[in-house]
Amino acid sequence: MSPTRENVVRIMPDIANDARPATAGQLAWVGMGEIEAPVRVATAGAESVAVPARIKAFVNLHRADVRGIHMSRLYLHLDRHLAAEPLSANSLRRLLRDFLDSHADLSDRAMVEIRFDHLLRRKALVSDNTGWKAYPVTLVATLDRAGFELELGVQVAYSSTCPCSAALARQLIQEQFRNDFAASGTVDADAVLRWLGSEQGIVATPHSQRSHADVKVRLASGVSELPIVDLVDRIEGSLKTPVQTAVKREDEQAFARLNGQNLMFCEDAARRMQSALQTDERIADFWLRASHFESLHAHDAVAVAVKGVEGGYGPRG
Repeated sequence: MSPTRENVVRIMPDIANDARPATAGQLAWVGMGEIEAPVRVATAGAESVAVPARIKAFVNLHRADVRGIHMSRLYLHLDRHLAAEPLSANSLRRLLRDFLDSHADLSDRAMVEIRFDHLLRRKALVSDNTGWKAYPVTLVATLDRAGFELELGVQVAYSSTCPCSAALARQLIQEQFRNDFAASGTVDADAVLRWLGSEQGIVATPHSQRSHADVKVRLASGVSELPIVDLVDRIEGSLKTPVQTAVKREDEQAFARLNGQNLMFCEDAARRMQSALQTDERIADFWLRASHFESLHAHDAVAVAVKGVEGGYGPRG
């Protein structure tokens, strides 16, 4: 007798749904971390590009008597939503709504975190060269009874030249000038010009270092499009010394000039960014950190600033 569907198909056990937990208790978050998937990111035009991302997907478990959630449902919702449309506040809100609808008897809070590198084509300072620059981006969206909230985080690399080191270097150059020219009585302009262009004349230079600005903003309600590029431009515009991509000598010289004209401690960098973000109406709140990876010390110089919204970000983010 040939096998029938009835005696081949088995009812598989669902332990997470059927069994009761050995120890009862509500859980703040349950889900998956480090999911690998592509996401679609809007470009300057009407199109979008797919970029690889790492994702966390969670719901809470407010039923103390239930052993687990339906993790496969979270994954399938992610896969369907992220492939269908570019990331936006609206698309993330719909995704989280599906998380909760598929866990209606278990959860009343949902969260998704998406991390990816956003590539931007950046022009050189003087020459006609351009190059790609990657900006790490983190999106954290939550939905609960209080409503929907979206946080956008970016990291921007820049150069910082120490004002104290610059002052000390200028003093050494002054002393060298006195040593080299005091005995002559009079100073010849051409001789000074040659001296300024020599290693003998410029005996000291200030120390500079690559630095990072880590910025998190909570977007105001009603903002749908993700202002990733605008946020990066605002940060780089306030700091004035973003790291470069393709450079020729004229670009390197222009970069040296920018560093000399924008001497800054980490405190200066944090205040510049704070001032630039305060007036953006799309930003309901922000937290930022300026980290200078010093060439003088083995440790970093760090400054943190917040918008100062009541009940908003604190110093620890």
